[in-house]
Amino acid sequence: MARAYASTILDANIATVWATIRDFNGLPSWHPGIARSEIEDGLDSDVVGCIRRFFLQDGTMVRERLLHLCDRTTSFSYNFETPAFPVTNYRARVRLMPVTDTNRTFAEWEAIFDEAPEDAGKYVDIISNGVFQGGWDALKRALPGRAPVEAPLWAGFPPNKVWCSTVIAAPAAAVWGVIRDFAGMGGWHDAITKMHMLDGARSDKVSATRDFLFGDGHLHEKLLHLDDAEMSYSYCITKSPLPWMHYISGPRLWQVTDGNHCFATWFGDWLASPQDDLALIPNTMNDVYLKAYYSVGRKLTEGV
Repeated sequence: MARAYASTILDANIATVWATIRDFNGLPSWHPGIARSEIEDGLDSDVVGCIRRFFLQDGTMVRERLLHLCDRTTSFSYNFETPAFPVTNYRARVRLMPVTDTNRTFAEWEAIFDEAPEDAGKYVDIISNGVFQGGWDALKRALPGRAPVEAPLWAGFPPNKVWCSTVIAAPAAAVWGVIRDFAGMGGWHDAITKMHMLDGARSDKVSATRDFLFGDGHLHEKLLHLDDAEMSYSYCITKSPLPWMHYISGPRLWQVTDGNHCFATWFGDWLASPQDDLALIPNTMNDVYLKAYYSVGRKLTEGV
């Protein structure tokens, strides 16, 4: 099974980008490679199961079926009904996520499919660069002419009590090389001191606990999962002076393929009183999660 992928950062808020790409029949409005498009059988373009029939500038006709559309996750997926390339079992997905600290948008476009043995890698390159990255490049040119859309960041409640994100000016692999060390945060986050693993455990041992001071507070956090492929981990608090319970949190990274930087998210969930959350939510987002990423960025780009 082959995989094509391209990701980018778009200089517009997620509501504006989603309003542009959500229309399954809207490719001609922003992609210069598409001459015209129509939805078969007179269906609306947001009816899951509808088929778009579009024509490239050279007259090639392609048909794609909408498989899923989600306003909550700002994502959709589709397959080939009449393929643009000689591949099989093709399924593609487009997903947007907000860059919360700058009001921009992370966008990824990916597909999995089977190539003939003699074509191994050929269509991965064509689809990743010619179709997906070409699409993002076209969208970057089109967005400045679009009227901005102002809308809530989330359709309903946010996915977590805290969900924040930023763009770090370094490759995802380099950032992961720093943050993967579960006992290393004391070396680059200036509010954390005396961090070490209890009982001499390795910092990549799932179920191991790190011990540290955050300001004057003494905390224990247990590693719940570690995923090198996804570049993510999660942990829970087992000892804390703060007024919360059932705290779980973790970072995740995505490589931005059209630049030497990465998209970084961090989530947190817990139980606390509404009054306590007035301080806990912004402090955790800004003084822990985003500050951690900003510190890693400085470490990698400035050597501090």
